[in-house]
Amino acid sequence: MPNLPRPSFALVLVGLLLLATSSLHPAVAQITSNTALPIGRGEMLVRVQTKLIRSTGDPTGADRELEVAAFPLVGVYGASARLTLFGVFPIVFKSLHLTGESGRLTRDTRGLGDVRLFARYTVYQTNQLGRTLRVAPFVGLELPTGSTDQSDGFGRFPRPFQLGSGTWDPYIGIVLTRQTLAWQVDASLSYLLGTQADDYRPGSEGRVDLASKVRVLPRRLHGGLPRFIYASLETNLIWKGQFEEGGTGNPNSGGTTWYIAPGAQFVTRRVILEAAVQIPVVQELNGTGLRNDFIATISGRLNF
Repeated sequence: MPNLPRPSFALVLVGLLLLATSSLHPAVAQITSNTALPIGRGEMLVRVQTKLIRSTGDPTGADRELEVAAFPLVGVYGASARLTLFGVFPIVFKSLHLTGESGRLTRDTRGLGDVRLFARYTVYQTNQLGRTLRVAPFVGLELPTGSTDQSDGFGRFPRPFQLGSGTWDPYIGIVLTRQTLAWQVDASLSYLLGTQADDYRPGSEGRVDLASKVRVLPRRLHGGLPRFIYASLETNLIWKGQFEEGGTGNPNSGGTTWYIAPGAQFVTRRVILEAAVQIPVVQELNGTGLRNDFIATISGRLNF
C-alpha cells in the first residue's frame, strides 16, 4: 500500500470533538465484540470505554511488566436503515517496567493511538415479533494517527511500544446477530492486514468473536420501561502475525490467544453501565512475547 501522508492531528481532534458533542444512545451491544444491530437513520451515538491491560510472565532476565490504559471513544452514525458508520478514537497510556544495567526502570508513553474508521452494511435481516436475525459485513481502515517516534532518556522506544504503527491497515469482517427480548447472540469474523511503511510492517491480525447475554432481571417483562440487568459471556480467539523490521520478522512477536470474558450490563432508559474481564485461557505466543494477565473493560453510555 502506498505511503500516504498521515492525517493531521488537528483534523482528527476536530472529528473527536464533533463526536463527543453528539447525543448518546443506550443501544445494547456486546462488550468485547461487534454486533449487527443497527441504529436509526440519522442518529448518532457515542460510547466511552476504559480498557486496562496487564502483561507479565517475562521469560527473560529483564523481568518486564507492561501496563496499558486505553480510553477508546467510539462514534457511530446511522447513514441509512442498513448502513452504519463507525469511528474509534483511542487515547492510550503505556508503562513498561524492566530491569536494566542500572537497576529497575520505567518507560512511559501516552497520547492518541491509531484511529479506526469502518462501515457496516446489513445484507440480510428477518424480523418477527420480539426477535430479529441480522447479517452484516463490515470494512474499514486503521489510520496512522499514533506517533511512531516517541523516546525518553533511554532512547527511542521499540516499535511495538510506540503509540501507532505508522501504516495504513485495511480490515474486513462479517457479524451475525440473533436477538430476542430475553437473550442475544453475536458471532463475528474479522481480519486486519498489516501493511508496510518506513521499513516496518505490523503483524496482521485475525479474530473470531462469540458473545451471548441473557436478561436476568426482571425475569418477566411488564408495562413501562423497567431497569434491566444482563449477564454476558463472550469469547475471543485472536491470532497475531509477527511484525517485521527491515524485511525480517521478529521471532519474539505474534502468536495466538484465546480469551473467556464474563461480564454484566445494567440498562435503563438513559444509562447503560457495563463491565467485562477477558481472561486468557490459551496463550501460544512466539519467543519471549509477554503474556497478558487480563484485559478489564468498563463502559458507560448515556442517552440525552
